[in-house]
Amino acid sequence: MKAASAQEIKQQLKTLSPSQLVEICLRLSRFKKDNKELLTYLLFEAGDESAFIGNVKKEIDAEFEDLPKPNLYLTKKSLRKVLRNTAKQIRYTGSAQAEVELLTYFCRMIRSAGIPIKDSPVLTNLYRQQLKKVRAAIATMHEDLQYDYLRALKGLED
Repeated sequence: MKAASAQEIKQQLKTLSPSQLVEICLRLSRFKKDNKELLTYLLFEAGDESAFIGNVKKEIDAEFEDLPKPNLYLTKKSLRKVLRNTAKQIRYTGSAQAEVELLTYFCRMIRSAGIPIKDSPVLTNLYRQQLKKVRAAIATMHEDLQYDYLRALKGLED
């Protein structure tokens, strides 16, 4: 995600009510790093979460294209980097639905990339941990959504 310039952020902040500004600033204070990216999300992309999720999925696709598949060590490092970036985007949204969609997509990409996760205990644990996070996020959702997401999750489990 490309961060907006300070001028663009300033102009957008001028259009908000004081109560909205207080809410944004309180949320921003929780994060010490990547504040401009968080502000960019809150001001420009929070209104259309599905488009934001689509953009993050495109970023994940681009990062998976650059994976060094023959070298398992470098693959592990690259997957951790992709997961770190994905987790940062999930943290920005604060939405369980976005978390489930993005982590499920990440796991699907690992499967479709043909990465031998069973050959490495570290990759196996990383994969299982993401499935565990998805299940925990699904548990906080409405029953109808839980059913739909649990059905989608069945295909990812070993």
